Amino acid sequence: MPALINSVLENSIAEELKIQQGDELLSIDDITPQDMIDYNYLCKNELITIKIKKKNGEIEEIELEKDFDEDLGIVFESAVFNKIKPCLNKCIFCFVDQQPKGLRKSLYVKDDDYRLSYLQGTYITTTNLSENDKKRIANMHLGPFYISVHTTNPDLRVKMLKNPNAAMIMENLKWFKKHEIPFHAQIVLCPDYNDGKELERTLKDLHSLGKCVLSVAIVPVGVTKYRKTALKTIDKKIAIETIKIANKYKNVYCSDEFFIKAEMPIPESSYYGNFSQLDDGVGSLRTLIDDFNTFELPKRLKSHLKLNFACSVAAKTAFEYITKKLNEIENLEVSVTPVISKYWGNEITVAGLITSKDLTETVKNIEADYIVVPAVMLKPYTNLFLDGVSIDEIIKQTGKNFYITHNNYSVEEVIELIKSYKD
Repeated sequence: MPALINSVLENSIAEELKIQQGDELLSIDDITPQDMIDYNYLCKNELITIKIKKKNGEIEEIELEKDFDEDLGIVFESAVFNKIKPCLNKCIFCFVDQQPKGLRKSLYVKDDDYRLSYLQGTYITTTNLSENDKKRIANMHLGPFYISVHTTNPDLRVKMLKNPNAAMIMENLKWFKKHEIPFHAQIVLCPDYNDGKELERTLKDLHSLGKCVLSVAIVPVGVTKYRKTALKTIDKKIAIETIKIANKYKNVYCSDEFFIKAEMPIPESSYYGNFSQLDDGVGSLRTLIDDFNTFELPKRLKSHLKLNFACSVAAKTAFEYITKKLNEIENLEVSVTPVISKYWGNEITVAGLITSKDLTETVKNIEADYIVVPAVMLKPYTNLFLDGVSIDEIIKQTGKNFYITHNNYSVEEVIELIKSYKD
């Protein structure tokens, strides 16, 4: 894919040069960048020459002088400009393979690209990591990376990933250590496969790698109703056992769902270190609660305001805490309604997989001035749910007012809305 330009930042060099959405970056100093790694490296010099293909097909060559390491202000459609490295595994727990037809095309893409891991924090398995990839990583000293380990038992990893290259996991991780390349690790816990004693083995092996392992996130396997073969999900007993095993090791964190399943309180912020794996649901509820506790709430509103949090099942505990505090404000009435995932099945409890139909069914009989939903329910930079339906269509169907929070791990925008009703 070409280096297509999605937008340019205001008051940037790109804006001054009249670079526009739809233009294509062809080269920097006669070198064609393959990805954002190349782009960032090539842009560091004070004097550079860029070649741009305009939307009308014209080619512009521009010499420019700038400060060292100054960004041009270009936002690209993709972080990778050539072909993305595909996933070659057939993991027994793969969520992509558990989806029905008819969703957004991007949801069916399986990538296993170290460049996206470095640039965007996506997870790689290292099964398609070539010697040339390793050479580039070492030469440029890239990192940190995010690696889906799952298990360090070579035979078990081959069984779980269905790829003979999966057996090389410890050799690959030792290579990262040798070259002082840091990484975050992920373990998708599948009961009867990599839990219990196998989890102990994996954590011991990761611990032996020392400081290059920045953190380890343990997340539960997600099973949808579309899955063709049976796979056991975590229950209370397994959740408690997993938390106990994880607590033996430094920088190993269980995702929020384990504590919910174990019927245990969400840990204090000190448990999560620097919250390095929030996107894996590790500490997102604690962050939500702690952010809320930083705000000074009004004692009274000038007029009655009725809010409803249409949240995920996983976030119910945190929003119940927040709701209890908010209901102490005079003239404010707040309720929580978890959205049950009929589309995927009851085992799927996260906000990012809620469909428009499930949300509509949940809120159709709710009476509120605003129904609050997090932006994570929508495709980034759009107002579309994962089934392609827009929030505008839901508003027409339900006649409800929706309030979309843009920061998924904060209630700051909701507090601002409440304060706008203050005396």
